[in-house]
Amino acid sequence: MSGDFLSKNLSITAWKTNITMLNGNYYTNTSYCDIKNQAMNLLSIIISLVGMGLNAIVLWFLGIRMHRNAFSVYILNLAMADFLFLCSQFVFCLLDAIYFFYSIFIEFPLVFHIVRICAYHSGLSILSTISIERCLSVIWPIWYRCNRSRHTSAITCFVLWAMSLLLGILERIACDLMFNGFDIYWCRMFYLIASVFSVVSFVVLCGSSLILLVRIFCGSQRIPVTRLYITIAFTVLVFLIFGLPFGIHWLLHQLMGDLHYLNNCDSFFYDTQFLSCVNSCANPIIYFLVGSIRHRNFRRKTLKLLLQRAMQDNPEEEECGDNNS
Repeated sequence: MSGDFLSKNLSITAWKTNITMLNGNYYTNTSYCDIKNQAMNLLSIIISLVGMGLNAIVLWFLGIRMHRNAFSVYILNLAMADFLFLCSQFVFCLLDAIYFFYSIFIEFPLVFHIVRICAYHSGLSILSTISIERCLSVIWPIWYRCNRSRHTSAITCFVLWAMSLLLGILERIACDLMFNGFDIYWCRMFYLIASVFSVVSFVVLCGSSLILLVRIFCGSQRIPVTRLYITIAFTVLVFLIFGLPFGIHWLLHQLMGDLHYLNNCDSFFYDTQFLSCVNSCANPIIYFLVGSIRHRNFRRKTLKLLLQRAMQDNPEEEECGDNNS
């Protein structure tokens, strides 16, 4: 069963002529839809290229040039999820543009379907895990420090990647290749599991982030707002604004089928695709901007130092870093 909007066949996408009824007569209305959708598509291509470059810089520093701590391991994996998601989006949008401008149909490779699903689920679950860990460290700081293992971040990310990859394989390969058209029940079941996983991750993300904010600003004991908390807050906020609509469209598609027939222009799909690219591109920018807070000589600071400062969780560490620099 191939009812997933992520694997939407390019032959029935939004740039195709839409036939509508007006005063009993059919007419063709393509110009506005074509221009709007392809404009969003081209913007998605540009942002995907920029985002891949920025996330590659983060991967280079965190993977090779910097000493990793508990939080930087999560950021490393989040950057990897954003990079892979942008790669799949770039390929999809490029094939979309080729079909529109040159009428050459190239089927979107199955592997990129799986990569896009896996990367989106991984990014959402990793972001939820970051928020949960910071929430625990604020509510029960002593218990958190005494019981947290050194390898917790790496093990957690491995499990989340494995679960996301399994969901991607079940959604695409299982429904498209392993089952015939009469086994709709199993495909629906896999879609339901993936939907529940996404909803639970989103609820956990919102709940833990809200508890963390209330604890910081309304708690009896004042908790210093470090750069780490600012980084987490802006990353979560950007996801809720730009990344969440993509997941909402995916969930609606699971419940209602092909949304193309509900909207002649299918602009919701292109809009959410563009917003998801902005979300993955914005995270590295957040890291570097937060790292540059209270820096008078911004030009003299390297990207490596800015990235290190964005992950500092101790005000004293920040002051020492400023004095040493």
